[in-house]
Amino acid sequence: MIFVEMGARQVPALGFGTWALSGAACRHMVEAALEIGYRHVDTAQAYDNEAEVGRAIAHARIPRSDIFLTTKVWRESLRAAQVTSSFAQSLERLGTDYVDLLLIHWPHAEIPVRETLDAMARLKAEGKVKAIGVSNFTVRQMQEAVAHLGREIVCNQIEYHLLLSQRRVLDFARAHGIAAVAYCPLARGRLMQNPAVLKVAAKHGKTANQVALRWLLEQPGVSAIPRTSSPAHASENFAIFDFKLDAVDRRTLDVLPGSTRLVSPAWAPVWDAA
Repeated sequence: MIFVEMGARQVPALGFGTWALSGAACRHMVEAALEIGYRHVDTAQAYDNEAEVGRAIAHARIPRSDIFLTTKVWRESLRAAQVTSSFAQSLERLGTDYVDLLLIHWPHAEIPVRETLDAMARLKAEGKVKAIGVSNFTVRQMQEAVAHLGREIVCNQIEYHLLLSQRRVLDFARAHGIAAVAYCPLARGRLMQNPAVLKVAAKHGKTANQVALRWLLEQPGVSAIPRTSSPAHASENFAIFDFKLDAVDRRTLDVLPGSTRLVSPAWAPVWDAA
């Protein structure tokens, strides 16, 4: 396993994402992921699956301290009182008395980030949250968060994959000791037929998705949380620690990232240029 530093914690760089998983299928997939070896699990209030994630973790009988668990506060619950009340509900659904990382899921233009961060910091002081971060923040928004809480901001979870450059966000994050957690790291299947990725994959006897994940995890301070509804694909995604990309591979892949953004809802901020 490769690890990424988030504050004082060394976190498995490869996590298991649960977006769009629900009900029994979610619980079974998280159980399967934990059995495969994943120890970093990502959920959110908006995914409506915290209870299933919690049941899977309880069923796995893996020490809670061995699992890095992330959840996120939804954008409509970012007022201080709402952060506290909604997070209490998250803990109840997850069946745990703390989470390892709590994120602002999306920034909200009408709710000051300082108000939200202060509420999250109080939860951290109470021991209910081990670390604080953000998600879908631009450089300007990261600057505001860091100006208020400094090194307390340990990560920014962003869409990042071989088709989307996030150079400006990554440069700022690295300069301030902030990890980048890549969601949609496999570009929702768009890499499986990419000639450049397939060329590198054939060289190593790996799949395109495995190469795409390895490309991310070999970058300093970058983690990835691929989501799948297939135990076989979860196993495939996990089998990336027995090879490394060489300089030729990186030259082939590093020219690919462009502006293909797959997630940009109506409430998204004005994204940074590549």
